[in-house]
Amino acid sequence: MVFPRGGISLRRQLLQLVLLHTAWEMGSGQLHYSVLEESQHGTFVGRIAQDLGLQVSELVPRMFRVVSKGRGDYFEVNLQNGILFVNLQIDREELCAKIPVCAVHLEVIVDKPLRVFHVEVEIADINDNTPFFPAKEELLLILESRLVGSFFPLEGALDADVGINAQLNYQLSPNEHFMLDVQKSGDNSLGLIIKKSLEREDIPVHRVVLTAFDGGEPVLTGTVHLMITVLDVNDNPPVFSQSVYKIQMLENASSGTLVAKINATDLDEGVNKEISYSIRSVTPPKLNTIFKIDPNTGQIRLNGELDYEGTNSYEIRAEATDKGGYPLSGHCKILIDILDVNDNVPEMLVTFLLVPVPEDSSLGTEVALISISDRDSGANGQVNCSLRPPLLPFKLVSTFKNYFSLTLVEPLDREQITEYRMVVIARDEGTPPLSASSSVVVPISDVNDNAPIFAQPTYTIFVKENNPPGAHIFTVSASDPDVAENALVSYWLDEKLWPLSSYISVHSESGKLYALQPLDYEELKLLEFQVRAKDSGLPSLCGNVTIQVFVLDENDNTPVVSQSVEEPPALIVIPVPSGHMLGKIRALDADSGYNAWLRYELHEGNSGPWRVGLYSGEISTTRMLDEVEDGGSQNVLVVVKDHGKPPMSATATLSVSLVANSQAIKTDARLPRTAGNAKPLADTANLYLIIAICSVSSLFLLVILVYVALRCQSEEKEVMMYGPGTATLVCASEVGSWSYSNRHSRILAGVSGETCPKSDLMVFSPNTPVFAVNRDVGNAKDLVPPSPGENEVAELLLQGGAVTISEISGQQDISMIKVNGIN
Repeated sequence: MVFPRGGISLRRQLLQLVLLHTAWEMGSGQLHYSVLEESQHGTFVGRIAQDLGLQVSELVPRMFRVVSKGRGDYFEVNLQNGILFVNLQIDREELCAKIPVCAVHLEVIVDKPLRVFHVEVEIADINDNTPFFPAKEELLLILESRLVGSFFPLEGALDADVGINAQLNYQLSPNEHFMLDVQKSGDNSLGLIIKKSLEREDIPVHRVVLTAFDGGEPVLTGTVHLMITVLDVNDNPPVFSQSVYKIQMLENASSGTLVAKINATDLDEGVNKEISYSIRSVTPPKLNTIFKIDPNTGQIRLNGELDYEGTNSYEIRAEATDKGGYPLSGHCKILIDILDVNDNVPEMLVTFLLVPVPEDSSLGTEVALISISDRDSGANGQVNCSLRPPLLPFKLVSTFKNYFSLTLVEPLDREQITEYRMVVIARDEGTPPLSASSSVVVPISDVNDNAPIFAQPTYTIFVKENNPPGAHIFTVSASDPDVAENALVSYWLDEKLWPLSSYISVHSESGKLYALQPLDYEELKLLEFQVRAKDSGLPSLCGNVTIQVFVLDENDNTPVVSQSVEEPPALIVIPVPSGHMLGKIRALDADSGYNAWLRYELHEGNSGPWRVGLYSGEISTTRMLDEVEDGGSQNVLVVVKDHGKPPMSATATLSVSLVANSQAIKTDARLPRTAGNAKPLADTANLYLIIAICSVSSLFLLVILVYVALRCQSEEKEVMMYGPGTATLVCASEVGSWSYSNRHSRILAGVSGETCPKSDLMVFSPNTPVFAVNRDVGNAKDLVPPSPGENEVAELLLQGGAVTISEISGQQDISMIKVNGIN
């Protein structure tokens, strides 16, 4: 019987596949395709992009990819047209054996946003396996005494296909003695029936051919040759107590375990009653040695190891043969069902979707896809998944069957934790439960979310004046907790409010500050500006710091006497008492501090009864002057020195003419002036008037000095304004503080952008006021502090704290610090 291959049947089969595909989609909510096994590479499966609602143009930008779980790369997607096609030829029997529905599960993953689709491709069976019998030839022994209608079981054929392709029909070659009997209900038994009495003397051996046809298109066939020998005598075959034995066994049964004990009886007598048991066949055939039978007792024992995941059922066909001269046989079937035990550990596959994870990822981002499988069945194959340690910014979310996604549930901060190490644990529900674990490392990538930070908001720098051009004066440094380009910092000056390019420059990479030109303390005392730091991230972030550059004074200016020495001599009427002031030398020094603190000394070549105030410059007599001893003109040479290192000096000459009282000049004569800007002397009345005015002025000055001294002792601060902040400056020595000339300088503040003239006046306030009184004259003597020591101390009292700085360089150089609100 031949089944021709027809187009109508093929169309009917394709229609069934389409209907199955539609029903599957409606039932599961997932895409389902079907393709015939043995399809060649490139065979069209489906328009997967269109079916998923994706545009073909977005497949590549969204990184469209297909992941097949443990089945090989049988399918691929053409990213140019979105068509799913066969990549590798598939043998359904090798892939799924006798499973009725064979399907390959695919995961389709796209990014931006991240989505995961599940697709199943059913592998449809084609009729590519021929029915085959366990043996090419089968021997049958039949007594000639057997009646018409007697049934003799035959071994059926096997077909590796499924469905209609595995539905077998049989046909017996034409003969007059036998016919074929197929029972399609019950146990699907197959056998021969005697339709005409046998005569061994006529035909001792009958040869017929049994052909098996499957239901596929084209129809495939298999044959077995039956050799039927007609026997005489022994006409009672053994009969089993059961035609079918049904047994259940655990898959972990050990070798040698008793499977079943079969029993057959024979109604004959003597040797014809003795029975021997044997196994005719085992299904599946490749495991025909896994069972053995005791020929005498009929006990069937396990001869190997069972595996439920490999084969979950066996069929044994046993035979009982008597020992008569012409042996007769009886047959039975043993059906063995294998019970599953929890002997398979869950298997885990981790597919990373987004690694490393940006620290600014939004909540709900899927980081990895975790698929878990367990070859066991029932509760033994049910798997639960957990994450350790529990306190993590990630959690496992079940997506589909045994599929989980590792999802972000809390914000990330790479500067706190650069990577997360976790363990995914899969545990089945068997008894006892089995588990598997997998270590997962999720690194966190940096984003530019931190601006450069300086160690402090303000830096104070001290630079000596007359520095060489391009001198390195300071280095600023900002840190950025980000990494790579996000932490690469560059520096520049903020010149939006005030141009600094002619004074200061900063190296963009190292942060080194350079003075571009020599600084002059007499012109510029303070530069205040901002340095900005910018990282290289996108977008870039900035930080800033305020820099205050204090210019320190050097002794680079010579004292200048305020009046020329070529003035006419002063006329002094003798006699003159001891301590009488002849005049006063006035000098100025453009420097500051000790460098501008002047002292007056008589030149070594001077002779005569003169003395000069060390710090006042007042020239007075040391003894009584009279006409006899001191008449005539004399020159007083005064040396003016500052306290710098090295000291600088200038000289002033005061010419004095001593005349007797009878030689006094007229009041309308021209009054001579001294080289030290001393006031000329007139007549006696004017002299007394001048003395009175000076006395009142001295008393007023004394009150001022005492008030200032008491104030300096009671208060700890004297406020001097520098730019936007305030600073308190007290310069102390062993005997007190010092003052210097009242001049005007400029303070440049880069922050405010204004030039602020300030009075450069320092108030002298001695620690212990010392006054030397001339008992003869009764006038207050010069306040004469001793020379400063080698190390003067400048104490800066700040708002919120105090800092004491020792001398930086030079004998009288005073260091100054201005810090806004920093101790």
